[in-house]
Amino acid sequence: MIKNNLHKYSVSAMCKVLKISRSTYYYEVKQKPDESILETNILNVFKASCKNYGTRKIKVELSKLGHTVSRRRIGRIMKQEGLVSKYTVAKFKPHVDKCNESKVANLVNRKFNEQPHLNIVVSDLTYVRVGKSWNYICVLIDLFNREIIGFSAGRNKDASLVAKAFVTVKSNLKNINVFHTDRCNEFKNQLIDETLRTFKIKRSLSMKGCLYDNAVAEATFKIIKTEFVKGEHFETLNDLKYQLADYVNWFNNHRIHSSLRYLTPYQYKVNTLKKVV
Repeated sequence: MIKNNLHKYSVSAMCKVLKISRSTYYYEVKQKPDESILETNILNVFKASCKNYGTRKIKVELSKLGHTVSRRRIGRIMKQEGLVSKYTVAKFKPHVDKCNESKVANLVNRKFNEQPHLNIVVSDLTYVRVGKSWNYICVLIDLFNREIIGFSAGRNKDASLVAKAFVTVKSNLKNINVFHTDRCNEFKNQLIDETLRTFKIKRSLSMKGCLYDNAVAEATFKIIKTEFVKGEHFETLNDLKYQLADYVNWFNNHRIHSSLRYLTPYQYKVNTLKKVV
């Protein structure tokens, strides 16, 4: 009421009539941003996230703009504006442990967090609809900061697709200590073995049939499927490659990650390595 009548009466006069202190009014004005400004900022953050962020991450981004807003209020405005994140609730599927039949050990042993830079790189492949056929993408992820350091796209789900992902890595491959994957044939073959031997990278394999042993790669592909693939139509393989490169750039340099204390992989790497130096 006071805000709507500032052009007619003084703040002190209206506070006296309404029997509230001026300090209370100014505190509320400072704490609660104008609704229209808040709506605009929420919309901008949501669009900048490619329609992926929910209330939790939008709250973090708003705090960077100086807004202290509850997730409930953000959710109300999102519902009012018809803003719906691409995400759905993840479902837990129990797993029965199986015997590890391979001679290659699982060096990672689900120790995904607090890994040094390039100490462990994990990988996986997934399918994407291109035109009227299935194509595939491969990514290489550094457990240090969840950064996608290598990626590729192709018509065939084979070892050459994995090798092409290694080619895109900008860091020296000799700095990678361990390469961890599941037991698919795309990773267990002579081409990949020769690549790892050349750069003296240790091999690590998940337990047979256990998705949780490569959980970070699985989670990253869930993100990619939700944020990048869902709702998109790729006409050609070149179209997929171009858009994948653009998405990886956003993922590494602009997308905040809850596992990184709401920093981007790039910000986390810069901050952490700076402390080491």
